[in-house]
Amino acid sequence: MSGDVRQNSHCNALIATLIVFAVDLSSRKGGVQAWTYNYSTGPNQNWYEARKWCQKFFTDMVAIQNQEETNFLNDLLPFNQKYYWIGVHRVAGLWTSVNTSQSVPEEAQNWASAEPDTIPRQDCVEIYIKRARDTAKWNNENCNKLKGAVCYTASCKHESCSAHADCVESIGSHICKCHPGFRGLRCEEAITCKPFPHPDQGSLRCSNPYGSNHLNSSCHFLCEVGFRLIGAPQLICQANGLWNHPVPLCQVAQCPNLKYTNFSASSMNCSHPIAAFSYNSTCEFSCDEGYELIGQNQIICDRTGQWTATVPVCTVRKCSPVFPPVMGHMTCVDPVEPFSYGSWCNFTCKEGYYLTGDKVLSCLTLGQWSKPTPTCTVVQCNSLQAPPHAYLQCHDPINKHSYTSICTVQCEEGFDLIGTNVTKCSSQGNWSHALPVCLAKKCTPISSPSHGSISCSDPNGSFSFASVCTSTCDEGFLLNGTSSTECTSMGMWTTDIPPCLAKKCPTLNSPAHGAIICSDPHGEFSFGSRCTTTCDEGFILNGTAVTECTAMSNWSTDIPHCLGKKCPTLNSPSHGSLVCSNPHREYSFASVCTSTCAEGFVLNGTAITECTSMGMWNRAVPHCLARQCPLLAKSPQHGRMNCSHLNSPFSYGSQCDFKCNKGFWLKGRSSMMCNTSGHWNQDPPTCRPVQCKAIRAFSSDLSMNCSHPLGNFSFSSECVFSCKDGFTLNGTAVMLCSATGIWNDSLPSCTGMSIGTAMLLYTGAGAGIAVVILLLIGLTVLIMKQFKKTGNMITSDVPTWGERENPAFEF
Repeated sequence: MSGDVRQNSHCNALIATLIVFAVDLSSRKGGVQAWTYNYSTGPNQNWYEARKWCQKFFTDMVAIQNQEETNFLNDLLPFNQKYYWIGVHRVAGLWTSVNTSQSVPEEAQNWASAEPDTIPRQDCVEIYIKRARDTAKWNNENCNKLKGAVCYTASCKHESCSAHADCVESIGSHICKCHPGFRGLRCEEAITCKPFPHPDQGSLRCSNPYGSNHLNSSCHFLCEVGFRLIGAPQLICQANGLWNHPVPLCQVAQCPNLKYTNFSASSMNCSHPIAAFSYNSTCEFSCDEGYELIGQNQIICDRTGQWTATVPVCTVRKCSPVFPPVMGHMTCVDPVEPFSYGSWCNFTCKEGYYLTGDKVLSCLTLGQWSKPTPTCTVVQCNSLQAPPHAYLQCHDPINKHSYTSICTVQCEEGFDLIGTNVTKCSSQGNWSHALPVCLAKKCTPISSPSHGSISCSDPNGSFSFASVCTSTCDEGFLLNGTSSTECTSMGMWTTDIPPCLAKKCPTLNSPAHGAIICSDPHGEFSFGSRCTTTCDEGFILNGTAVTECTAMSNWSTDIPHCLGKKCPTLNSPSHGSLVCSNPHREYSFASVCTSTCAEGFVLNGTAITECTSMGMWNRAVPHCLARQCPLLAKSPQHGRMNCSHLNSPFSYGSQCDFKCNKGFWLKGRSSMMCNTSGHWNQDPPTCRPVQCKAIRAFSSDLSMNCSHPLGNFSFSSECVFSCKDGFTLNGTAVMLCSATGIWNDSLPSCTGMSIGTAMLLYTGAGAGIAVVILLLIGLTVLIMKQFKKTGNMITSDVPTWGERENPAFEF
């Protein structure tokens, strides 16, 4: 195989490898599951190529829908100098989304200032990612320009939602938007209506396409004999979970209410198996005692709401006439007829007499009076006894202690008469006045002091002569005066009842950063006072908020302190440090912490965070990210690169080592380091082919033909030798430059006829020819002598092995 063929084969293999490598590394994903984003970091493409690339490896190109998605992509995507294509282009003069094939509403368009412009053929849209001005805004651009691509992978699949829903994409997820009447994560469950009971005295027939009492369930109602339907005959379960009508009822047929029937002197007993005076109700009639029934004793309410017969009637029975007693009076009442069943007579006596026998006689059911006629007897009062400390004297005109008797009462000395001293026996058999009593003299009644009580001994009655009362105070109060007082013979107390005063507690002061609010039912800071401590915004109580003044004149708890609210403890960022000021206490309200990064790292976020009054930091501690060096995308030609990354790829601390393939030597240092300023400490080295010494064919008989795939007389160079007719090659026919920079063999030579023989052969050619031959021989001898002086017939203007700085590798 020639050098050119081998070189083309090597290039094709390298290109295939680079294509696989580009496909493998040309996307980065944003998000894990559901709707994910992807973007290209490989070679930029025009809008049409970018969309085909998105459709091949993902779902399609992103057509941004709202500001939330815009912000998300601006945070996710890395800076691309040419920016990124998105799935919006101009179709028939309208900006159209590739996802919906519909025009993008104006309120959803996110153009940069002075965009879109009217320059011809700028029909595709790019988004400025991490641009200093108009970041995350749109710009219309020529579709053939080369830019990065932003793709998405949709999360909605056939099985994502049920047939009763529409699958709606969202950032990092998807939502099943249920059709009316369905619910659940996949909208697989039909809405249910509240179950209703089986109708009394009726029946129903239901159809349930999605299950009993579920959406579109339909129920028809029928009533039994003797009942009629009240309400809609059909109910349907609607998408809002409610039946379209109230549940109907089966109402029983109703007969006229017999409660209001004029059926006197009788009783009616009705049974109502369904409802009062309705279908199948039965009423039985009977006459009261003293009456006789005329008509049917039972009637029934039929299915049409009519009674089977009319209501019967009752007639009254009669008693014999009666007369008033001696010394008395009689009054009769006849509800129906004189001296008939139900008639009654009331008997009374004259004043001073009482009735012996029943006061009232009634005509009974069989036409007889209930008792014999009563008589009148003189009234008698109760016997009297003299009250304590008194004398009793009575006058009895008829009988002792009878009607018209009079009694008089007198008290002993030292006691006061309470009541009337004279009483008479009345015609009712009662004394006109109760007997009086003789009581010791009274003192003014006294009450317990406020927040206290009294205890009294009363030998002659409550608050009377010789009563002694002692005052005591409730817990938490002190008596202010003499505790005991006595009721004298003059009806006066020796001393007044003293008051009870609340005990005092020490004065309280508000804590720092707080306040005290007190309720004082008995005076400021006294027994029963209740004080509540509150803290200013950003501070919390360290102790019990409420304290009370106790009966021991001390507070139930100490006043608590107000401490700044604690925020969570902060840790210094990795590769950085944290310095905090704490005006109240460590990591508490108003604390301010500032983050700084170590050399070689930069702050990713806001440096300062503050502990708020809610006990939360107003922002998270930022990260320290290693400074980025420019990416080293390829391996050196004819060599390889191996990198280690202390922090992140191609950032501060990253080190890349280089080696060359066999037959090449490294030009430059073999290692590169990313320094603290985000720059490589040197340019990348290169691989140079190893050089062999240059060779020349100095004999006119020897011809040399060389190929140099990598450079003159360098690794893989090949020289082919041949001799003129009449000469024989002495040595190798082919010389190769090896990977070590040494030819695989020495230079060959040509052997043939001697000079004398040649002269004899050409003598006849003439004197002119002989002269030319002699001149050539002389020149050859001169050159041979010159080579003998240098000691070698192979010369080279390439530096020898020892003269080179790095004989093995060079870029």
